[in-house]
Amino acid sequence: MNTEPIESLARLKELLAKLPGIGPRSAERLAFHLLREPRAFAARLSEAILDVKDKIAHCTVCFNLTETDPCAICADTGRDHGEIWVVEQPKDLLALEATGLVRGVYHVLMGHIAPLDGIGPEHLTINGLTTRAKADETREIVLALNPTVDGDGTALHIQSLLADIDVRVTRPARGLAVGSQLEYATAGMLEAAIRGRTSV
Repeated sequence: MNTEPIESLARLKELLAKLPGIGPRSAERLAFHLLREPRAFAARLSEAILDVKDKIAHCTVCFNLTETDPCAICADTGRDHGEIWVVEQPKDLLALEATGLVRGVYHVLMGHIAPLDGIGPEHLTINGLTTRAKADETREIVLALNPTVDGDGTALHIQSLLADIDVRVTRPARGLAVGSQLEYATAGMLEAAIRGRTSV
């Protein structure tokens, strides 16, 4: 019996296993599923992956992911540009946006301060945020960071930077459990947090 591995299939499984949440077994199932799909599907999938790499960049205003610059939210004149919601990652923006309750705009930090991981304020987009906070139209900065130790530390650092700027700084209410992630919060939890935000 020939048990020699098929090189192309082995390479596909190896690459799929590098994706988050995909172990060797899941990678094998996905690889065999793709093998059964028509070639046209594989072509569309590979084109979609390349499009994501080639067409998506960060908005130069809020650092959200976008194919246009500025992004659709920053370019929307119907949004309240005086209210800036600060989040850690683009996926957090999507979670808040899905509630339909945020009428302001966003600022994506691209992470949080984590000294043990070598991530300091200089690795985030905090300078861009302070520049935006000084704009005449800015009234409120909502620090919608994950309620974790690192998220709270990042919020305190930003709060100290904004202390001398005439802008209201708030945080969503703790309808969000300490240690949780915004992307996993239910719509009801997010609604309670958004409506119950308080000054910091």
